[in-house]
Amino acid sequence: MDLLVAFENDPAGHNMAKYLSQKMEKNGDVYHSKNFDLIEIDSPTISADWLDEKYDYDGFVFLSKHAAESGTLALTCHSTGNFNEAKFGGNQKELAIPYPNLQKKYLQTLWDNHESFSDFEITIEATHHGPTHLKKPSIFVEVGTTEQQWNDESLCSSVAQLVFETLEKSIDSYPFAICFGGTHYSEKFTKELLFGKYALGTVMPKHALEFLNPVIFEHLITQNNGAEAALLDWKSLGKYKQTLIDLLSTTKLEVIKI
Repeated sequence: MDLLVAFENDPAGHNMAKYLSQKMEKNGDVYHSKNFDLIEIDSPTISADWLDEKYDYDGFVFLSKHAAESGTLALTCHSTGNFNEAKFGGNQKELAIPYPNLQKKYLQTLWDNHESFSDFEITIEATHHGPTHLKKPSIFVEVGTTEQQWNDESLCSSVAQLVFETLEKSIDSYPFAICFGGTHYSEKFTKELLFGKYALGTVMPKHALEFLNPVIFEHLITQNNGAEAALLDWKSLGKYKQTLIDLLSTTKLEVIKI
């Protein structure tokens, strides 16, 4: 069973949690349903590295707002971690355990309903921000991109309903791949998640490749235990191509250039 987590002062997260809680029974600080539980916390989700010291679940799903300087409206999901500095929660040079199967199922469910969100881009994001230290898989599900959308209870409820639909059914198991290269909002990796064979683990974008070294690579492989392949946005790798190929040659991952 998974635990859904929202920060009470995050308007999008709060609105999603508010909708879901109406379908659930509360016991203490936890709302319960058949397939998942829910809590609201009084501190930011990006710093919730303490959760599994208090709550024992199979995984964590964070309900959150999404912000972007571009202002582009987007519904997103992503794994968490810091390839270098910890500017927004978590620990530096630490990657969380991703949640590949759940991410694929959620984004496909979102895509199946994309006509209801015609003004929004449906996309994954590269791995970024905290928390990074949880011992169970985790994923962020986000509503963007401005206060207007975060405070739109109808929009947040519609997204929360799709989270509910994702979790109320059994989730298939897919082979999963670690991703390297591409932009923060990778169209190639998003398409793979929506229409391709693989679920996705950690996504290390091209702007983070400067931090690629044997130590962070080994940590990445450990956190993505069970991965079968590495998807490479080949044209975006630049001067880091050989470094990456050399590191991947030490693993049993199938290397796929896209």
